[in-house]
Amino acid sequence: MTKHYSGWLKSRHSEPNGHCVEVGRADDGTIGIRDTKQHGTGPILEFTPTEWAAFVRKIRQHEIDA
Repeated sequence: MTKHYSGWLKSRHSEPNGHCVEVGRADDGTIGIRDTKQHGTGPILEFTPTEWAAFVRKIRQHEIDA
């Protein structure tokens, strides 16, 4: 079953040319990330709230290479 995500928000660090990522949330709390170039038809990476918090924490600590 495909989850329905809502409240999609673009990253503040997105490029003005449309090369962006968006983050949305499903009713069960799952966090989804998608590429805006796919216009809502591409794959969605899914994170549990705990996984998302760890991911964001690592980015803020600059422990993930860009």
